[in-house]
Amino acid sequence: MVMGFAGFEGEDHGGLNRSACSRLTNVHPKGTPLKNQRQLTVLSSEEMAETAAAMGIETGLDPCWVGANVVLSGVPSLTILPPGTRLQLPDGGTFVVDMENGPCKFPGEIIDRHHPGQGKSYPTAAYGKRGFTAFVEREGTANLGDQVEIFYPSQALHPMLQAL
Repeated sequence: MVMGFAGFEGEDHGGLNRSACSRLTNVHPKGTPLKNQRQLTVLSSEEMAETAAAMGIETGLDPCWVGANVVLSGVPSLTILPPGTRLQLPDGGTFVVDMENGPCKFPGEIIDRHHPGQGKSYPTAAYGKRGFTAFVEREGTANLGDQVEIFYPSQALHPMLQAL
C-alpha cells in the first residue's frame, strides 16, 4: 500500500488536515481545523490477541473491526512507544508516533456484529493495548511482512512527569 503524506488513500482518518475531536477539547474547541497527526492507527498483533482473550473471543479480533490500518508484531508494549518514535519501512517511508490511541466504544459495536454481546467489554479489555496514532513523515510503500526499523527519541523524561 502506498503511504502518502496524507496517509493511506481512502482511509477514514487520512488527509493532511482534520477537525479537533473530543480527545482534544481540553486544548482546542471541537471542530477546530488542525494538522492531521492521526493519519494511521497502528496496533500490535500480540496486544490484539491479549484483548481478544480478555473478551473471551477465541478466534481473535479482525484488525478492521478495531480501526487498524497497520498491524505490527514483535514489538513489546507497542501501545506505549513514546511520542516522536519513528518507524521506518524498508524503502525509507517513515511514520511517527503521535499518541496512544485510547479505547472507544465504536469498535465494540462492530465486534458485537460478529460476537453478539461481547463488544461492550472492548474499551476495558483494550485499555493500554489499542496501539497508537501516527502521521506520515516520509512517503513510502508498506507491504505485508515488511520489517520496520524503530528510532526512539533521545528525550529525557520531563521532571513534571517523573513526579507522577
